[in-house]
Amino acid sequence: MRIRQLREDASFRARVHFYDGSRLFLSEDLERINEREMRRVEFTFHYQSADGSLIFRYDDTAHYPDLPTFPSHKHTPDGVIAAESPDLTDVLREIDGILYP
Repeated sequence: MRIRQLREDASFRARVHFYDGSRLFLSEDLERINEREMRRVEFTFHYQSADGSLIFRYDDTAHYPDLPTFPSHKHTPDGVIAAESPDLTDVLREIDGILYP
């Protein structure tokens, strides 16, 4: 895990390995609003199987403007769908549901 303070902003990167070999790659860039508040500027939560196949990826890259949750969306093996911007807790709960159905 790497957290880097960039003057007033912060960058968070981590790789999480699960017991079945699946992995979560996450990235969040934050900017300082004031002394006590940060705002997420950009994010990616990429979850893949042990063989590298996509299970899901949430991100906010602005390349699906027709989705109602633009710029936030979710990549699945079947394509891209509208999805609200999750936080790490949401993503870990989703992975928990996959690992322990």
